[in-house]
Formats: sequence, C-alpha cells, structure tokens
Amino acid sequence: MSEYRQHSYQAPAGATEVLLVRHGESRAASADNPFPLVDGHGDPELHPNGEQQAIMVGERLRHETIAAIYVSNLRRTQQTAAPLSRHLNLQPKIDPDLREVFLGEWEGGVMRIRAAAGDPIFTQMQEQQRWDVIPGGESWDNLNTRLLRGLGRIHAAHPNEKVVAVVHGGVIGHLVAHASGAQPFAFNGADNGSITHLVVHGEQIKVRSFNDNTHVQTTLHDGSGQLT
Repeated sequence: MSEYRQHSYQAPAGATEVLLVRHGESRAASADNPFPLVDGHGDPELHPNGEQQAIMVGERLRHETIAAIYVSNLRRTQQTAAPLSRHLNLQPKIDPDLREVFLGEWEGGVMRIRAAAGDPIFTQMQEQQRWDVIPGGESWDNLNTRLLRGLGRIHAAHPNEKVVAVVHGGVIGHLVAHASGAQPFAFNGADNGSITHLVVHGEQIKVRSFNDNTHVQTTLHDGSGQLT
C-alpha cells in the first residue's frame, strides 16, 4: 500500500532565501543632540548595546552558507553587518532602497521624543497605520515600490542562494505585512538584532519565520522594537 508522509518545506528552484536582520540598537535620541541626516534620513550610530548585538548576529550566522550581505545607506545597518562581514569575508553591498521609512518632519530622533510625549499625531499614525500622517512622512505606495524594487534586485542576482540583508524595523514590518496580506503595521516592532526569514520566488514572497531573537535576548529591553 502506498504511503504519503509529510515533508519539510523546500524552497522552489530559482528562489532566493533572504535573512532580514534588524540593525542593532541605535544611540539614544535627545532634543539637544539630534541624529545627523543622510539624504534627509536620521543616521544615528549604534549604541554600545547595539554593537554587542551586532557581534551576536555575526556569531549566529557565521556558519550559514551566505552568498552576499546587503545593507542600507544608513550606518547602523553597516555597523551591524560588520562582524558577519569579517567572518564570511564578504563586502556588504549598499542598496539605498532598503533604507528606513522616511519620517518627514519627525526625522533625526524626533519620532522617539514625540512618541514618548504621547503626541496625538503619533496616536493617529498608529490608529490609521499610515506613516504619512506625520508631516512629510512616506506613503505606503512609495515605501512598497522601493522596497519591492530592492528585494527584486536581490532576488534577480541570487537565484538558488541565501543572502543576508541588514535593514530596519519599518522595512521588515512592511515586507512581512505585504507578504502575508496583514494590516500595514501588524509586524512593526521586530527586535534589534532579530532575524526574519523570507523566500522570494518571482513575485511571490513566503514568510518562513519572523523576529527570531534567541541569540540577542539578553540584550533586549523595553523599547527594543521602536523604529529608528
């Protein structure tokens, strides 16, 4: 008699496995020491805790078969990728399309300050799940277009390979929500240093895991899932 056992998931031929790593914790925001800007985006360096998280990410992934490492044009992703880059002897590739959600007038650390103060615009943003509630903030359509463009380039360059992309909380949240058909902010708040596993095949994106933080749990604290 024929028997049909269950099988573990196998990525289809031509697919790309993408390990989305959220950058390590960035330095604290304050009104008298705003983040420097790169093309209008806040560009803080890593907090010492974030530097430790970067080391832990490197240790977690150093034995994986990784074809490439991608980062955004913001230094917190580049600093986070550095330990893994040294382990694998891979030079990270910068893709500006992978940068964080643009927060308009709330860049430079302002959003953290406004959120802590209970600003009604922040509350409205959460209720409506729209970044462009913030004056000058990025629309869902614009964010979706550039992130899928960046992810598409990675997929085209790496069929049948696994890559790491060190990115941002808003980027991870958007891509997982898009892939799963969830509400826009359903997956916001990935922990610093966490790993989310996507499989990209053509226009199809499968989510294999979200917010794997076992390697950085000792470094996490209240607020670790905040953006920027």
